[in-house]
Amino acid sequence: MIGPVVSGSPVLSPILLIGQAPGDKEGGFGKPFAWTAGKTMFKWFERIGLDEKRVRQRVYMAAVCRCFPGKNPKGGDRVPNPAEIERCAVWLQAEVDLLKPALILPVGKLAISQLMPVNKLNDVIGILHPVNFHGHNTEAIPLPHPSGASTWHRTESGLALLDSALTLLQHHPAWQQICADSKVI
Repeated sequence: MIGPVVSGSPVLSPILLIGQAPGDKEGGFGKPFAWTAGKTMFKWFERIGLDEKRVRQRVYMAAVCRCFPGKNPKGGDRVPNPAEIERCAVWLQAEVDLLKPALILPVGKLAISQLMPVNKLNDVIGILHPVNFHGHNTEAIPLPHPSGASTWHRTESGLALLDSALTLLQHHPAWQQICADSKVI
């Protein structure tokens, strides 16, 4: 994997957002979801009440792997392998232990698969899932990966399931808490 390590701001939040790994641009910006996928994801969140700045101030952002995994020879970013995922798991576990999040937002199939089995996104997106993650009972609302390489969230069924997931998120007590909180956490 290729450094630097990329992580979100140290935010005490009831929500933990977990991505796959930073892309090739995120290291230069020093923050997760700083490029194309982030622009798409933050538009989703803006639809339900929070712009990018407020999301970054109020949601703890982590990733399955903390460094850019490199390019896939067939296009896009390489998916981290099991050994890379295992080496970074200690960080995610520590974050869960500290935050004890009321809600986890796994973004993309790799992040979702850390919390629950997933064969098809259609089977998990748009549903509130009770989960036990690293020994912590919580809830999860999976989101598709907002990458330009993914067409899932732009198909008819994907759009409907994304809308369902965002509606669930908008009405979740943890999201309502961070929306109502007028001060920076």
